[in-house]
Amino acid sequence: MATYENPWLYNDEPFETDDIQDYFGFVYHIRNTCNSRCYIGRKFLWSFRKDKGKKRKTKRESDWKSYYGSSEELKADIKVFGKDKFERKILSLHKTLGKTNFQETRLLFVYDVLTEALDDGTPKYYNAQILGRYYRKDYFNELLRS
Repeated sequence: MATYENPWLYNDEPFETDDIQDYFGFVYHIRNTCNSRCYIGRKFLWSFRKDKGKKRKTKRESDWKSYYGSSEELKADIKVFGKDKFERKILSLHKTLGKTNFQETRLLFVYDVLTEALDDGTPKYYNAQILGRYYRKDYFNELLRS
């Protein structure tokens, strides 16, 4: 039984604080069960903040349990459909920031997030860009236009 709402699943089991061990972050896949649109992203399990009046940063567990992604389009659909209509799966866990970032970028290209469409022509992924350099608007339906 999960200790938080709509838990992240890893290997079909709820992922909990005790499962973090020495991992730094994860790459995830979110699917809207109402329209089959998806999102791929990454989330760090830890945040490092300097407390007021302190010199050193402290390590704290991040907001990963309640996190659903940075896409404004995805956030809008979560408000419309509700959080319970979104499946959240951890695809991979990583021990460093660099490996987390690399795997996210790799999977964004592997899953063709900028070009894949649903049967009705809607973009399959909420992801609108990769690395601030490649944008869905430049690639989506490219084959139909060329």
